[in-house]
Amino acid sequence: MEEARLSFWRRYRWLEWVAGGLLAALAVAAVVVSVLLHQAEPFLRARIVAELQERFHARVELDSFHVSLVNGLWAEGKGLRIWPPAQVAGVTAPGPETTGPVEPLIHLDEFRFHAPLRYQPGKPFHVALVELRGLDVHMPPKSHFAHAAAQAVGAGESRGGAGLLRFEVDTIECAGVRLVMGTGKPGKQPLEFVIARLKFTGIASGGAMGFDAELTNPRPVGTIHTTGSLGPWQASDPGESPLMGDYRFEHADLAGFKEIAGILSSTGRYKGTLRNLMVDGETDTPDFRLTHFGNALALHTRFHAKVDGTNGDTDLEPVEAMLGRSHFTAQGQIVRVAAADGTPQNTGHDIALTVNVDRGRIEDFLRLASKPRQVMTLLTGAVTAKATLHIPPGPAPVHQRLRLNGAFTLTEARFTSAKIQDRMMELSLRGQGRPEDVKKTDPVSVTTALQGDFQMADGVITLPALTCAMPGATINLKGTYGVEGGALNFAGTAKTEATASAMVGGWKGMLLKPVDRLFKKDGAGLEVPIHITGTREEPVFDLNLDQFKVKLRPGEKR
Repeated sequence: MEEARLSFWRRYRWLEWVAGGLLAALAVAAVVVSVLLHQAEPFLRARIVAELQERFHARVELDSFHVSLVNGLWAEGKGLRIWPPAQVAGVTAPGPETTGPVEPLIHLDEFRFHAPLRYQPGKPFHVALVELRGLDVHMPPKSHFAHAAAQAVGAGESRGGAGLLRFEVDTIECAGVRLVMGTGKPGKQPLEFVIARLKFTGIASGGAMGFDAELTNPRPVGTIHTTGSLGPWQASDPGESPLMGDYRFEHADLAGFKEIAGILSSTGRYKGTLRNLMVDGETDTPDFRLTHFGNALALHTRFHAKVDGTNGDTDLEPVEAMLGRSHFTAQGQIVRVAAADGTPQNTGHDIALTVNVDRGRIEDFLRLASKPRQVMTLLTGAVTAKATLHIPPGPAPVHQRLRLNGAFTLTEARFTSAKIQDRMMELSLRGQGRPEDVKKTDPVSVTTALQGDFQMADGVITLPALTCAMPGATINLKGTYGVEGGALNFAGTAKTEATASAMVGGWKGMLLKPVDRLFKKDGAGLEVPIHITGTREEPVFDLNLDQFKVKLRPGEKR
């Protein structure tokens, strides 16, 4: 067997030479390909830089670029920087009155892509997927592009055609993206977004491209998933590139705001540019509460807002909300204000709104501003109100920073304390001259209407002119109500339709008939001073008559 094998190679020795020649040729080819690739890398690198420079009208830098022909064309680059248009090579930078950005418009740690080895002259290389890692986008303020746009566009147009090699890309996938929107407004912090995943599709020169992104919202903390389209890319000012899409925001914890709490979810649509967006959406917070108090109510909102993408300033135009059973609208501005130390972590918001409560329940608002152990909310009833609201930034709790100025009307009001409602019922019946019905009437059947102006500052509500009307009596008061502890401090007068004798009734009333004329005033049967003091839980009503006092305290026998 061994002799047969040796005989075969002796007879076909030329096969050894052919095999050896092929191996040598392959080795030479490998060396040649390696040399060619090594020499082609600078050329391909230059073409990529030129194409990006033409697309962005900007100076482009690429630290390294390597290619491989194993199973197609594989390419990898590192250290890609694309500068704003004002810094295109050969273009004059803005004048001394303008400070140009010190950072690139785009900084990319690394990229890689794969393309089949099919090339036809005049047609682009088709790249199915480009992968990006460590993408930072720093968008300068609009003022920068105002100086640079004309020169940058002119420079881009002067570079000529695309050359021998062009690339066509289907999909770009990005991991670890940071977008910083610069602002030229004094005292404003730039707005920063951290995007965990970003995918672009349908990429075509001069057209819009689709995107799918997942990003972490810093406050309130939560994950936003959004899809939409970006473009066409505006090379002269990328911040003006059109942007539109839908978003879904789930499980956002409002506790990051310190003053409020609850888990928020939101869906909506947006349209505009990177710098200015119009957003329409809805939010649901089933357990919305003020942290300082702790009672929770369901809050649903529907909003239309204009958002400044450079600093997060928001114009609400308007917000429609349901808090518990109360419906109201709000319109105004939420402005990001830089902290005195200039740190983004301490940046706060200045909120200025006009609020219109058209279908409200007073118990909803009182419950929200009460602690869980305070079982009573003082009042129930239908309320309408118009007010201006201002919450400046600061470290104090929100109820101490809140400023309100407005007017309200409360109808069908009842006091939640049986003791208080009982006293109001008694005043109403006696004011109608029906003292005999005091023990026969259900206190709940008597309702009160209140109206007046109000202001709130430093956690205290001030009512300079409060009118409280019920059948048979009208009370005019002025005073304060403490949101924190429910302290009451009101003084005024009570006017009744009935005279003093008719209010008392019986033989005691007969004794008072001679002095009825002493208590009559301005058409009222009786006008006497009234004071309401104590707390929300333990109020004290004092009705003072001229020569005798009737003091009505909760729990006191008549």
